[in-house]
Amino acid sequence: MKIREIRAAGLRGATPPGGWSDEIRADDVVHTLIAVHTDDGIVGVGSAFTSDALVKASLDVLRPLYENETALEPERVSEKLHRATFWLGRGGAITHTIGGIDLALWDILGRATGQPVSRLLGGRWRDRVRPYASLLMDHPGAMGEALQHVAQQGFRSFKIGWGPFGRHDAATDEAIIKDAREAIGPDAELMVDAGGSDNNWNHGFKWARRTADMLAEYDVKWFEEPLCPDALEDFVALRAASPVLISGGEVLTRRQTFLPWLERRAFDIVQPDVTKVGGLSEQRRIGWMAEDYAVQLIPHGWNTAIGLSADLHLASALRKTDRVEYITGSPYIDEIVVEPWVLDQDGMLAIPATPGLTPALDPEALQRFTDGEPLLDL
Repeated sequence: MKIREIRAAGLRGATPPGGWSDEIRADDVVHTLIAVHTDDGIVGVGSAFTSDALVKASLDVLRPLYENETALEPERVSEKLHRATFWLGRGGAITHTIGGIDLALWDILGRATGQPVSRLLGGRWRDRVRPYASLLMDHPGAMGEALQHVAQQGFRSFKIGWGPFGRHDAATDEAIIKDAREAIGPDAELMVDAGGSDNNWNHGFKWARRTADMLAEYDVKWFEEPLCPDALEDFVALRAASPVLISGGEVLTRRQTFLPWLERRAFDIVQPDVTKVGGLSEQRRIGWMAEDYAVQLIPHGWNTAIGLSADLHLASALRKTDRVEYITGSPYIDEIVVEPWVLDQDGMLAIPATPGLTPALDPEALQRFTDGEPLLDL
């Protein structure tokens, strides 16, 4: 089975806010779907955290490398693409695009073999996993109301991040966390994401250390991205001193970049994003490395239904990955799939056992959110 063509289409019209200081708009494209068409007629779909213009330009660069390649060897083909383009720089649009191709190839391999990708990744340690509802922070009052609304949907684990947190003063930060804890009750999980990769982030180690102490008083499970994403030494010191778990890594790409962070024990929890890091092949290898260093991998998932599905399959295949991120209220998660995601009575998500990786996509929703670009049509 050979790769015949690769297409890309950006999602626009309902792009959710990201919490950034320079906020994105609904029509901005930050998520692009990638469809790999084969000569046997099987089509696999992936997702990249990059604009459609950059993905399409990257496909032009990559085309001589992937045309007529086998569609049944995702790890080898993806590694070939990474190695052949390393001189363009690891990370960024090329890496993100290769990752989207990788997801689509895993989808094809699963469909061709009649197996769920979780089994092809090495086996299924679990058949369901706990999703945590991921929300942007708001001021006290509004924050609690938003969390109560999400809790009514069945979620029992919550992460709040970015927004005003760390952008005003310590009293505001604590008031937000207090409001959140009161809204979800003492037994629900609460995680906090400072959003240290924001381009206007100004805090360093001392702020993060003081804030970690405050978060511990409200039984926060982990403190995510409390520092700028390149501050390796400060992350090492913070993780050693913090009373709560420290997590990060969502902006890092390729396994080589993660290695020094794992070697230095900079994270308790490492969080690669499958739509940024270079694909499921790369994310799995990071998970294996993390386990060797006694670090848990919990994927970052502020992306699409395809990214969520990949995270579910990975959570089944990695022994210690027991959480996945779920953006609440995003049409690119909830509306582009034929069958909506459903939490069970324990607030868990079932890990798909059907062949492939990507759930069935709603053609009308795709038409609407891609401005009618021909993504899947033969």
